[in-house]
Amino acid sequence: MTIFRSPADVPKSFGPSVVTIGNFDGVHSGHRQIMRQLKPANLTRVVLTFDPHPAKVLAPDRAPTLLMTIGQRLRACESEGIEAVLLLPFSLEFAKLTPDEFVREILVEALHARLVLVGEDFRFGYKQAGNIETLRALGQQYGFEVFPIAPIERRKERISSTGIRKLVSEGAVSRACRMLGAPFALEGEVVKGQGIGSKQTVPTLNLAPRNETLPKNGVYVTRTRDLDSDRRWPSITNIGYRPTFEGKGLTIETFLLGPFDGNSPEQIEVEFLAFVRDERKFDTPEDLKKQILKDAGVAARLHRHLSNIRMY
Repeated sequence: MTIFRSPADVPKSFGPSVVTIGNFDGVHSGHRQIMRQLKPANLTRVVLTFDPHPAKVLAPDRAPTLLMTIGQRLRACESEGIEAVLLLPFSLEFAKLTPDEFVREILVEALHARLVLVGEDFRFGYKQAGNIETLRALGQQYGFEVFPIAPIERRKERISSTGIRKLVSEGAVSRACRMLGAPFALEGEVVKGQGIGSKQTVPTLNLAPRNETLPKNGVYVTRTRDLDSDRRWPSITNIGYRPTFEGKGLTIETFLLGPFDGNSPEQIEVEFLAFVRDERKFDTPEDLKKQILKDAGVAARLHRHLSNIRMY
C-alpha cells in the first residue's frame, strides 16, 4: 500500500481511482464494509483521511480521544485491500478550502477520481458548506460518480466510533471487538517498570501506549504481538494503579501466558478480548499473585476456546 502525505506527493500518472473519504477512527466494521465496496478492477482503491482529526484543529475542546494510532489505522486499511492512502495534514488553512477547491485540487487533479463513496451525512469544505448534493453536482462537472453509503448497523445498533469509544471506556471490549470487526488494541513501547512483578508476583511487560482511548481500569484477557518480529502470545493485562503496592501512576502491565524466550520486545500491540474483573487491593503480594494465576487460568481457557472458532 502506498501512503501519500500531501496532494503534491501523488504522481501525475496516478489513477484513475475509486475513493472513500473520512476520519476512519477505529476503522470499524462499518468502515471495513465501505472499503470492501471499492471493487472496480480498473480503478485504484484509495482512502482519503486526515491527520490530525479535524476536530483537534477546529474545536480542540470537543475533540474525541482517538481509538487508533496512525500506524494502526494504516495497517487496517491495508488489510482491507486498500492500495493507496492520502493522509492529508489538517490545518486551519486546509479548512478554508471551498467545496469546489477541495474537489478540484484533491479528488480530481491529485487522485483522478472516477467513483467517490461517502456517508450520507458527509460534509466538506469551508464551514462544512458542502454536502452529498454538492458533491454530486461537482461530480457531474468534473466527471466522477458519487455513491452515498447509508449508516451501517449491527443488531439494529448503528456502528460508530463514538459508540465504540464508549464501550471501550466502560470495559466492554468484547462488544467493541464485534463493532470494530477486530479486537481493540493498544500499541506502544515496552518501558521499564519498578521490578515489583518479577520479585513479588509475576513478570510483566509494561506498555507506554500511544493510543488516546484506554479501557477502564481492570484485568483483561488479551493477546500480545511483538511489532518488530511479529511474535505473538496469549496474555492477560492489568490497567490500573497497583493499589496493593500503593501505586501512584497508571500502568498497563501484561503477563505473557505462552512460551517466552526471555528476549523482551521493544514495541508491542496488546489486543483486548474480554474483561475479567475490576482492579482491587489485596492484603499481601502473595494474595495478589494467587489471584493473577487464577486470572491467567480464565484467560487460558478463553484462548483455547478462541483457537477453535474464528471470532475476530
